[in-house]
Amino acid sequence: MAARTGSADLPLHGGHVPKWLADRMTRLGGVVCQAIVFHFGRDELLRRLAHPFWFQSFGAVMGMDWHSSGITTSVIGALKRGLAPLGKEIGVHVCGGRGKHSRQTPHELVSIGDRVGFDGSALAEASRLVAKVDSAAVQDGFDLYLHGFIVTDDGKWTVVQQGMNECRKQARRYHWTSEGLGSFVDEPHAAIEGLGHGKIINLTDRKAKPSRDAQLNLLATVGPDGIAREYSKLHVSEITRLPEPAQPLLPHLMMPAHHDVQHYDVIARRLHGSLAAAADRGPVDFPQLLLTPGVGARTVQALAMVAEVVHGTPCRFSDPARFSFAHGGKDRHPFPVPLRVYDETIRVLKSAVQTAKLGREEELHALKRLDEQARNLEQITNGPAIDELIASERQRSFSYEGRSVFGWEQPPPRKPMIGLPRCLVTHS
Repeated sequence: MAARTGSADLPLHGGHVPKWLADRMTRLGGVVCQAIVFHFGRDELLRRLAHPFWFQSFGAVMGMDWHSSGITTSVIGALKRGLAPLGKEIGVHVCGGRGKHSRQTPHELVSIGDRVGFDGSALAEASRLVAKVDSAAVQDGFDLYLHGFIVTDDGKWTVVQQGMNECRKQARRYHWTSEGLGSFVDEPHAAIEGLGHGKIINLTDRKAKPSRDAQLNLLATVGPDGIAREYSKLHVSEITRLPEPAQPLLPHLMMPAHHDVQHYDVIARRLHGSLAAAADRGPVDFPQLLLTPGVGARTVQALAMVAEVVHGTPCRFSDPARFSFAHGGKDRHPFPVPLRVYDETIRVLKSAVQTAKLGREEELHALKRLDEQARNLEQITNGPAIDELIASERQRSFSYEGRSVFGWEQPPPRKPMIGLPRCLVTHS
């Protein structure tokens, strides 16, 4: 994976994750990470967390707001809770979080290091430096408020942190990784999410090295007071004429401001491929699951999208909205969270991981085949329009125990009866 993978705009949203969803995100996040570590190892989990497109899709498949800044806080929180009891088993630990929790990161790293054997003090220093670079060296108008540090037993790590710009109602997420990191201050980001607004002073750019050296030299020769005197001599017009360093073009994930999922937010052929694979592989690979009345077939559809989160390559996550079709969204977009489906997804994944640890990998391989079939079918299959899929899910939401922050879904109103049923017709 390249050192820098792209950028994105994230609408800044408030609110909180209700407990009924947070608990499920904790369980689903933990078991998905277990599956990734089982198949590919801990380093691959770190790579995925360092990829902004995958991270957004991961949050969407867990039922969060598919496009908003809240995914960052909720995913980091869910992983911190979900991986805590699994730390000894898979050797992955999550530190930090939002606000006051971010300031506990160095202490947590030292504590984990004492327990598992890596240099916690060195990683604590890395944590502080990462936060300092994104808050001071990259002056882009976003104030950091979240810092999540994911570390493995062998001392490798990924950092996900986020800043906000309240005036613009937008957030920017920063991804760091220790893999292939030669310098903290020479283009170290795996990705910076967020569309640039105006001029950005990025002193981590390799082209800014002469500027960094000149600043240090100036500070050593004239001191802070001398710098202030020199700055006061400059006219504003001279300052604004300074050339802005060219930035490399990167893939940009534009997360829209609209809350509802529109047809252009989803690559329909990929979604149709998942639905077709679920219909094709479900009866073959999940016969017992499909005996569950009213839930099984729909759960296999969700599993197809979860399987892609586990097995997919970076290019597969350019449309995070598609993954919200697994378990909906807490805000009822694209549809309410189907709790019966969600719980069944967790049960199937947990069973697959547990049996794989005992040497029986049939269930995990069934999920892999589901993902492979989806990719094979997406080029040749067609399906209903996105709006029709959303309408259908909302119509059936009550039967899946649909729930959102607005409450439980109610049964759809019955259509008015035309005429009287034959059994009620009387003759004089």
